[in-house]
Amino acid sequence: MEYIILVVIIAGFGFLYKQKPNTNIDQNNSRIIELEKNLSSKESSIKELEKEKDILNVQMKSLEELKTKKTELETALKSVSDERNDLKNKNIKLNNEEEKRILDSKKEIEALITLKQSAEQEKQVLNNKRVSEKAKEFEEIKSQWGRHEKDVENCIREICRNNIIKYIGQEDFPHPRNKPDNSIEIMDQLIVFDAKSPANNNLDNFPKYIKDQTESLKKYAKHDDVKNDLFLVIPSNTLNVIDQFSYKIGEYNVFVVTKDALEPIILSLKKIEEYEFVDKLSPEERDNVCSVIGKFAHTTKRRIQIDNFFQREFLNTLDKAKKLPREILESVIEFENAEKLNPPMEKRKKIIYTKELKDQVDEVEKDMEIRNIPKIQTNISFNKDIS
Repeated sequence: MEYIILVVIIAGFGFLYKQKPNTNIDQNNSRIIELEKNLSSKESSIKELEKEKDILNVQMKSLEELKTKKTELETALKSVSDERNDLKNKNIKLNNEEEKRILDSKKEIEALITLKQSAEQEKQVLNNKRVSEKAKEFEEIKSQWGRHEKDVENCIREICRNNIIKYIGQEDFPHPRNKPDNSIEIMDQLIVFDAKSPANNNLDNFPKYIKDQTESLKKYAKHDDVKNDLFLVIPSNTLNVIDQFSYKIGEYNVFVVTKDALEPIILSLKKIEEYEFVDKLSPEERDNVCSVIGKFAHTTKRRIQIDNFFQREFLNTLDKAKKLPREILESVIEFENAEKLNPPMEKRKKIIYTKELKDQVDEVEKDMEIRNIPKIQTNISFNKDIS
């Protein structure tokens, strides 16, 4: 722009010079020279300025780039700052949550410790109770074993009194030295019922003890007036360890029975007393008598066998129940402790009538028919005239 102005000025002076050629030529020449110098100087200045302008343009471009970069950096810085603030807020929130979680965890741990201590105390109380009940149960068993001889004696006495059978106590046994616990007299024959029970809580040796006792009964069987069928009466809670219930030893037989089987056995033996002399029985009557006795003997042994089987099955089931999950087992124990079975009590001088038992059996059979439960068929039959 300045260069154009100088050119215009010089042209103006040239024009003036042409209009007045004769005036002040020297002066004009000097001025022209001076102007040319100034023009040259201005041109140099212009060049310098243009260089500076180029430099400034470069600097401006660099400055624009710096501004752009600065803007980008400011944007990035704002983003980083925002992210830092978000992270800071999240960190504060997480710290608060962590503190709350730690506090809740401490409370839960304290609650669990309290619950565990309570559970351990309850378990200890339950264990103590079970140990106490087990000890009490064992004491009751020992007491039952201790009362076994007297219970058997009372039972036989009661059966004899209700059915008009002669009972012979130990002190009244007619033969000296060896005397059985109990005996009865039917048709001038003595029938021995010797009560046997374990000596201690270890039942492992009880079967061998019973077997030895069957051989020792020879001291009674050797007498002519003693029937060669002798009975050992054992407690019902020892059935699970007995695997043999009848022994044939030389000229006499031994049957292992429980107190519950005494009444049907004695009644079946008394059936013979209805005949004055055995040798006067007809073959049919003799067979009927033998059939009744055999039926009672088979039923007694079968009942003992079945009781023994179910006792083992129940014990196996109880052992399997111990493997249930702890929570279920504890609940089962609670229900077990809440249950109580009350079987009918046996009262003195109260007769158990056969008709009542038959009525009860008929009710059970009707219930079985309603529930479509099949009956067990037996192959043993009796003559209708046998009552």
